[in-house]
Amino acid sequence: MWSASIKDNLKTTKLDPMVLKVASDIELIQLTLLDATTIFEAVDSQRDYLGKWLPFVAFTKEIKDTENFVNAVVNTPKDEIEYTFTIKVKNEFAGLIALKDTDRLNKKTEIGYWLSEKFQKQGIVTKSVKKLCGFAFNNLNLNRIQIKCAVGNKSSINIPKRLGFTFEGIERSGELLTGNVFTDLEVYSKLKND
Repeated sequence: MWSASIKDNLKTTKLDPMVLKVASDIELIQLTLLDATTIFEAVDSQRDYLGKWLPFVAFTKEIKDTENFVNAVVNTPKDEIEYTFTIKVKNEFAGLIALKDTDRLNKKTEIGYWLSEKFQKQGIVTKSVKKLCGFAFNNLNLNRIQIKCAVGNKSSINIPKRLGFTFEGIERSGELLTGNVFTDLEVYSKLKND
């Protein structure tokens, strides 16, 4: 955990994080070093729920694991940055959403997300993905966004469907889940001119 003096130092030496306003009560706030404890506590308190579809949960055993993840994201060179945001609902941490595996040469990226159980079924991720798509297309000038969802993860699959993404097919054994079990992934995409 960060001491008070480290927190104060981080606040004054880091630029203010980017904020994307999703709705009156939902904001995407760019990840900072101060988020590590909150993220770890959310993961640690929901291991069974989150671990069903998110392989990283099994490898997140202590706060240091989350600190290492956050540190790697925050300290990525500017020209390689992958935008990662906390999802805040009424100022409360609800989950994460990010651009990942961005290919700048071919102007494409992928969106990944997870949401704490208590915030499910409120349209939060759907609205957040829509906002992040706008940011990727309009601010970053990307042309293609894809979302991959484990077959069977209906809540996740419904998001690209709701937002008009095109189903492209199945990536067979695309992700290794907890328990050393491979799952197929449904692949969806959206183009800037869709």
